[in-house]
Amino acid sequence: MRKAVIWAALIVAHAAVAFAQEGAPAPAGGAGRGRGGEGRTVILEQAPKDHAIPIPKEKLEQYFKDMDAKKQQTLRMIEGGKYNVNIRRITNAETALVHPNTIDVWVVLEGGGTLTTGGKIENGKIVGGQSHPLKVGDVEFIPSGLPHGVSGVQGGITWLNIRWDDDYKKE
Repeated sequence: MRKAVIWAALIVAHAAVAFAQEGAPAPAGGAGRGRGGEGRTVILEQAPKDHAIPIPKEKLEQYFKDMDAKKQQTLRMIEGGKYNVNIRRITNAETALVHPNTIDVWVVLEGGGTLTTGGKIENGKIVGGQSHPLKVGDVEFIPSGLPHGVSGVQGGITWLNIRWDDDYKKE
């Protein structure tokens, strides 16, 4: 199971980088899509066990438009219980956070910002961490337990967020 989830994440990441390299338009401006302000995460589809789910570029573009119209920051395209595939779209910095048992792989599709990781979280900000720019085509691996946050967003940033829990048991 673990290998299947990792392979799925790598395949989605590869497709997303190809999508990003084709020069998708930057996210539309608008009301803040920062963490927590726009309601619950919408789930589109439960992860199947008997077939693949194609997500062509045109479908992703329509999801972006729908998210902008509804001012959504997160759209869960695939929900698998201990793993999921999301689109994240924000226009402002977010409060730093840490996932105790969830690993993230991010693939930046549009826009840019600054990712800060490590250190410790104080009053929603990371103190003592390391920062680097995020830009279209970048892939980030964020292990469970590592504080992380996005800042320096100018106009917006969109990324695929492929996540899985590290508390799995071998089958």
